[in-house]
Amino acid sequence: MNTINIQTVGIKDIKLPVRIREKKGGLQNTVASVSLQAAMPKEYRESCIGVFTAALNRYLDEMSVTIFSQLLNEIKSALNAESARVEMGFPYFIEKKAPVSGTRSLMEYSCAFIGGIGEDEDFVLRVQVPVTTLCPCSKEISSAGAHNQRAEVTLDVKFKKFIWVEDLIELIEKSASCPVYALLKRPDEKYVTELAYNNPMFVEDVVRKVALAALEHPDITWFSAGVESFESIHKHSAYAYVDSNEIR
Repeated sequence: MNTINIQTVGIKDIKLPVRIREKKGGLQNTVASVSLQAAMPKEYRESCIGVFTAALNRYLDEMSVTIFSQLLNEIKSALNAESARVEMGFPYFIEKKAPVSGTRSLMEYSCAFIGGIGEDEDFVLRVQVPVTTLCPCSKEISSAGAHNQRAEVTLDVKFKKFIWVEDLIELIEKSASCPVYALLKRPDEKYVTELAYNNPMFVEDVVRKVALAALEHPDITWFSAGVESFESIHKHSAYAYVDSNEIR
């Protein structure tokens, strides 16, 4: 009988309540979807699931960039593994004020901690931010109005110093035709409509602005940015992507 070596084992999409540290100093309760895998000697594979879940449970009360690296180190050491990798995706909520009325509402952003230790050692912070884009050519050729739509920006970053999720979200929202809000009153709708109209952008424009802002950030060492525009007058989406390794 042939021996088949399994390279990695792990768990996928386990849902756990976690607390994420906020920039303003508090801890936010949310629910994370966690996938974890490790490469390790054969004799340890039978007990890996117990090690994974026990380690995760120890860090549920406070999850942050620094604690994430501790989690990886603990799993690698407990399993005598060659490497370990974790991806933790979670919704993150920020209170935003409408631009004119000041109406407060909670805005949801999809975020993720993605990290590895061992042969594939790195840490990536991911944020996905909804924004508004307004088509420049539609504005140019139309006597009244221009088509606009919601877009989504996905930004992955590696860094040398701590970066807050809130700061990356702000960087992205400043790079679009207009931010998106969970709740707007009539004066706010007028404001955001006119703001987008006076700030038309293709997806290529948005991804370039995000890239330039990331390049200028003193603590970002690598990034990738993708923008998908869910077109309002087409069945397809428009998309643009840039990787900082490919920038000349």
